[in-house]
Amino acid sequence: MRFGATILDAEGLRLTADEKALFREAAPFGFILFARNIESGDQLRALCDEFREAAGHDCLITIDQEGGRVQRLRAPLAREFRPALDHVEAASNPVRAMYLRARLIAAELRDYGIDSNCAPLADVANAETHPFLRNRCYGSNVESVAAIARACAEGHLDGGVVPVMKHIPGHGRSTKDSHHDLPHVTAPADVLRAEDFAAFAKLRDLPMAMTAHLVYDAFDPRPATLSPVMMEIIRTELGYDGLVMTDDISMKALWQDAAEDQARMAGGPHPDDEVTWSARLARQSLDAGCDVALFCNSSPAARAEVVASAGQMTKAAQRRAEAALACRKPPVVLDTEAVEAELSALMGGQVYG
Repeated sequence: MRFGATILDAEGLRLTADEKALFREAAPFGFILFARNIESGDQLRALCDEFREAAGHDCLITIDQEGGRVQRLRAPLAREFRPALDHVEAASNPVRAMYLRARLIAAELRDYGIDSNCAPLADVANAETHPFLRNRCYGSNVESVAAIARACAEGHLDGGVVPVMKHIPGHGRSTKDSHHDLPHVTAPADVLRAEDFAAFAKLRDLPMAMTAHLVYDAFDPRPATLSPVMMEIIRTELGYDGLVMTDDISMKALWQDAAEDQARMAGGPHPDDEVTWSARLARQSLDAGCDVALFCNSSPAARAEVVASAGQMTKAAQRRAEAALACRKPPVVLDTEAVEAELSALMGGQVYG
């Protein structure tokens, strides 16, 4: 079957009748979970079953479970890891320590029916990186960031969980939080290619990536998520042929760009019109070259319009989507006690936050 070009969310702990009806019609590629969707293990497994039944296929279910500040599953349902940068800096062998951490996270996710995680981060941090992102990064050196990100991805894949690396082609130079503002990166093109983009190029074989809602002034005045120029760079210069999903198109970074765009237009919808602009942003991101639009935390009316605007995946996107789903292999046998002991030794006993 051809998948819908969307990744969607739900409002609560179980699907409503209206959500089931929309998801049956949309057949979305996947879903994303938030804290509001999680109450207990049994409830979460039931919700994942409902997602797949409503979508009509064995769809991907993803989550933000980086560890540290960004993790939707909390104790007692999941381990509470330290922020990634703290973890890396404390480990005697950061690559191995992040692999083990990812392997434990993957086992937790699979147990609840979740088969994807929005990790690893390949964003290269620097002194100016906004606090919303900085301690989620793995470091400021391209080679080490790429090596740790690969280990994290492999830990997920060994656990039967599809990793989504973010935020392609690089969010580390952002001095603003893209949840609230549209960041502009002013670094020259050669610096971006040699540093920020380079980390993602080293990970070009990973199955999925999430876009950065950033404007790279050296290349295009449009945010990367909406930029055919940036998508061409991702596909050709970085050599990335995996599935590209947008970051959430309801984030204020794109809405700020929408407001600026509306000001340049002769008439047209006002950016306060959530339904119209949501649908427009979904279409723009797909037309720019993204494979699937992530849309969450909005109204049922806006969700329905995004579904209609996005439509089905292109043939190229469907190929990439099927390749990503094929990475959901049966987990490698895990000796949890041995892994926890090794990780504790690497971390000097300071594993959890």
